[in-house]
Amino acid sequence: MSAGDISETLGVRQNTMSANLSVLARSGLIRNQREGRSIRYFANMDGMRGLLAFLMEDCCGGRPELCQPVIKEIACAC
Repeated sequence: MSAGDISETLGVRQNTMSANLSVLARSGLIRNQREGRSIRYFANMDGMRGLLAFLMEDCCGGRPELCQPVIKEIACAC
């Protein structure tokens, strides 16, 4: 999606959305691709998997074994 489409869908000002998308791109959670005068944004699934795995490492009140099935699913490099 373009930054304009994302900001319109979410009801966020376009300049605010562009700044937020820039942060997400630098963190590796999204990637972008220039198409003419616009830039399209895509989820970076490897980055998303890494973030979810990190967040779930100490889930379930310090009992990560309870989350192990989910961790294995999202960490899969399928």
